[in-house]
Amino acid sequence: MKYNSYTLKKIISEDRIQKRVKELASELSKKFTNEIPIFIGVLNGSFMFMADLLRYLKIDCEMDFIKLSSYKGKESTGTVRLLKDISADITDRHVVIIEDIIDSGLTIEFLKERLHGASPRSVTITTLLFKPDVAKLSFPLDLIGFEIPPHFVVGYGLDYNQKLRHLPAIYRLEQ
Repeated sequence: MKYNSYTLKKIISEDRIQKRVKELASELSKKFTNEIPIFIGVLNGSFMFMADLLRYLKIDCEMDFIKLSSYKGKESTGTVRLLKDISADITDRHVVIIEDIIDSGLTIEFLKERLHGASPRSVTITTLLFKPDVAKLSFPLDLIGFEIPPHFVVGYGLDYNQKLRHLPAIYRLEQ
């Protein structure tokens, strides 16, 4: 598949994604039996993952969104900007952060620190994709869908300049 001067190489199929999302939902359902956690999606990239994940849950939950920015095109800016904050009160609540991808770790470090300031009962980090070769985290991740090499990827909510989010699978963007 082509996009402008790029070739898109499929690295994770739609079927594999859906199978793994169901497994993650099952793990979260077990972890939060008899609880009503609040799921916080990191916009815009997590919206497809979060929608599918919540449909597969076997528990009740609430949801909210936060919008952060740390990328311009394919490059990290090195800083995180808060574009939209959560509106829910998360004090003494079980919070589940839903991320599309964790690569450098800059965004998730910022977000976890920000949420801890609101005194939640717990924070569980769930990400569809994780790049362990480039991540520099001061804490472990709770649930990971797939570990991938440090390539730029699009599809299933992940974008290149706000494009290609609609693709149902994950693709590596190649020159």
